[in-house]
Amino acid sequence: PAMSDDIIRTAFDRPQRELGGELVDWEGWYWPNTFGDPEAEHRAVRTGVGVWDASPLRKWAFMGPDALAAADRIFTNDMLGLEIGQVRYAPFCDENGKMIGDGTVFKTADDSCIVVTALDTDLDHFTSVVDGLEVEIEPRTKETPQLGINGPKARDLLQSLTDEDVSKLRYFRFLPELVQVGGVPCWVSRTGYSGELGYELFCSPDGAEQLWAAVTGAGARPYGLAAVETIRIESALIFIGYDYFQHETSPYDVGLDKVIRLDGPDFCGKAVLQRESAAPANRFVTLAVEGDVPEYGAAVTRDGERVGTLTSPCASPTLGKVIGLAALRSDLATEGNRVEVAVGEGTAEATVAPAPIYDTEKTRPRA
Repeated sequence: PAMSDDIIRTAFDRPQRELGGELVDWEGWYWPNTFGDPEAEHRAVRTGVGVWDASPLRKWAFMGPDALAAADRIFTNDMLGLEIGQVRYAPFCDENGKMIGDGTVFKTADDSCIVVTALDTDLDHFTSVVDGLEVEIEPRTKETPQLGINGPKARDLLQSLTDEDVSKLRYFRFLPELVQVGGVPCWVSRTGYSGELGYELFCSPDGAEQLWAAVTGAGARPYGLAAVETIRIESALIFIGYDYFQHETSPYDVGLDKVIRLDGPDFCGKAVLQRESAAPANRFVTLAVEGDVPEYGAAVTRDGERVGTLTSPCASPTLGKVIGLAALRSDLATEGNRVEVAVGEGTAEATVAPAPIYDTEKTRPRA
């Protein structure tokens, strides 16, 4: 059989193909890339409401008396302090304080949580870190299709599909009981990856097509990875393999200071991060670039000296200019500073801006 037969299709695959969705393989799953107009898809999320199929994100069930202690030992953030129905985001690192991945932890009960990350290989790392704890970790990705509903009109759309009072769900909280959305039992979480008001819906595979029909029928515009890319860069949301590399990147390089808690119990990589926290070598910024879109990983220089890396560039549909996320030497990472970025054979001028450059105070997701 052709290689493509080995690539896993999500439970939302058929309706997306019927809409003309272009699908791409990333890490063994088909993801939607675009439905024909990435810029219009981007604008739908920024001004209305969009829906994307995030099902291939890996889900892990942690079960047992030490479920939360295990998550706490893996991730840099305080997971023992979670309440049932609360979510926290964090990176997870190796013993040298370098990132292996990042993800979210959903506390479902005192002895269980659901963890969402990017890669199958994360399980090997989890297993090594939690050695000696009373916890079982089971993959749940195939059984748990996932939709992201994002945009300023996301709450109104979701409310039109459920009897549950969605307005009471606070930022980074989820409803621990299944609720009906468009007639389909779902877990509903007020989380997302867009820099806008957002929700994530998790359902069973047999309800997926009905859920897709309900959400798109209520007016959500389907979007794919091409729009996700410009959206996340504007909102300074990091992505593995672009902004950070396994066993290479410090979480301080990508601005994750606020989710590294150094005063609690030990977690993997804590000792190194504690030393680094006093004076991180780099800061995460946005660069506004005067010129063409540079390459991913383009060198950032000042007077010919290498001072950083442009991790993720794009032409920003919202701002109408070329921008990029960058890890920049700390002493140069002040707003308004000028640097150069490698473009083609030469360099382009660039100015340091906040990360995120869009909605810098991050008020929109909390709206």
